[in-house]
Amino acid sequence: MSWTEGSRMMAAGESFDGQVGADAIEASRVTGTPVYNTEGDHLGHIHDLVLGKRDGQVRYAIMSFGGFLGIGEDYHPLPWQVLKYDERQGGYVVGVTIDQLKEAPRYGAGSEPRWADEDYGRRIDDFYRPAFI
Repeated sequence: MSWTEGSRMMAAGESFDGQVGADAIEASRVTGTPVYNTEGDHLGHIHDLVLGKRDGQVRYAIMSFGGFLGIGEDYHPLPWQVLKYDERQGGYVVGVTIDQLKEAPRYGAGSEPRWADEDYGRRIDDFYRPAFI
């Protein structure tokens, strides 16, 4: 489906209210959203999103974890499908404990993840697959 097939043209004088839809959201609004585990512990927030170059699908949400005022933070790529939005908490929920997250694939603030390396993505997916995907 092309963009024009799936969208409605706005009439003259109509204003856009920022709402994309009940099941869609702008990426800029996802950034900064809190992330909790199923026990309600605050784990971090969404730092960034990783998109597939060809299909445009969200592959990973990069969650910041730890640190203080941005110092010492680690970034955890979470497969997008492990996150569920909880309106009550106003954030995403992932089924991992803090101890499990400490063992999860991550990278530091000064590091560059190797997105072009298929094994890198496979390691992330394999970590979350047994219990979460």
